[in-house]
Amino acid sequence: MDIPEIIERLNAHKPGFLNLLGGEIVGFDPEQHTCTFEFTVPLDYCHSGDVVQGGFVTAMLDACMAHAIFGVDQRITRLSSLEISTRFLNATRGNQKLTVVGKIDKATQHIAFMTGSITDESGVVTATAQSVAKLSRS
Repeated sequence: MDIPEIIERLNAHKPGFLNLLGGEIVGFDPEQHTCTFEFTVPLDYCHSGDVVQGGFVTAMLDACMAHAIFGVDQRITRLSSLEISTRFLNATRGNQKLTVVGKIDKATQHIAFMTGSITDESGVVTATAQSVAKLSRS
């Protein structure tokens, strides 16, 4: 399967809540084990005017990391987070294009270690995450 086909497959199977956050997969690199999303979070999911609520920030990072593993290994049918840690480095603001990159740092038969980051339109990293997840294969 070539990269555009992988991106199309991943977008076709992404959970509906990612659409609410304005998310779409725009890149996948099988050699670097990365998946790239773009999100434009509506102000309805913000507080204090335009600051994206922290749970949604974590959800974007978690989804992007998960889709990196789904793109690399099509036999994986489920991924269950065992641990996720998010660092909020700057305010993540809604109503602008956010680039979220998820990366597989290491994966075994049953466990994956992943990292992710959110960058805003001006190139500022607003949040990072680390995750450990249990993998289920078909």
